[in-house]
Amino acid sequence: MASYQRPLRFCITIFFCFLSLSSSQKVTLSLYYEALCPYCAEFIINHLPKVFETGLISAIDLQLVPWGNTVIRPDGTILCQHGETECALNSVHACAINAYPDVRKHFGYIYCTEQLVLENKLEKWADCLEMVGLSRAAVECYINGYGNKLEQRYAEETSQLYPAHRFVPWVVVNNQPLQENYQNFVMYVCNAFGSNQVPEACKVLNSSVETLSRFNNSVEKLSNSHQVCYCNQ
Repeated sequence: MASYQRPLRFCITIFFCFLSLSSSQKVTLSLYYEALCPYCAEFIINHLPKVFETGLISAIDLQLVPWGNTVIRPDGTILCQHGETECALNSVHACAINAYPDVRKHFGYIYCTEQLVLENKLEKWADCLEMVGLSRAAVECYINGYGNKLEQRYAEETSQLYPAHRFVPWVVVNNQPLQENYQNFVMYVCNAFGSNQVPEACKVLNSSVETLSRFNNSVEKLSNSHQVCYCNQ
């Protein structure tokens, strides 16, 4: 019996060590945003899906933080850059992240609502739950006020950024803010893996001359267009 247990314990130990190693090798990609900033919506719709399309999502820890340039007044009330509707949608997003922990699920919902932002059809935001096949847990969370508590947490997390964010979308890779170069986050993510354990998606991207060309062109375009919502704007 003892001879059987020893190899079993060994296998279990190796298994959990492997899980721990795999987790530690993930690169953290964080997006600090606000729901009605058009540039945040554009980034979420046209750029962030790359991590899912390429399979890179399996190698990263994607963190969405719906607070952005929102501030808390001295009396405790919340002031959002784009008005009360943005405060509400930020809260709904916070509820979705909490209610559907699987990043594919809550990103799918957030993607849907941000698409409506770009299409100026925000009144249909509740329909996104049915469209992506989710329960009404996020709506119930928002109605009962729990979303405000979640938002307080995101406010605290955003306030602890160093350096402090100057605009949104504010993209951070392993605690490194990408500043105005946020649209090129994939290259920063891939570089963060170093020479070892590079995901296959990164190998394909890094070997593409076309990708590098788009990278250089987008840097120049972005620096000239300032596609961001600045703080206190």
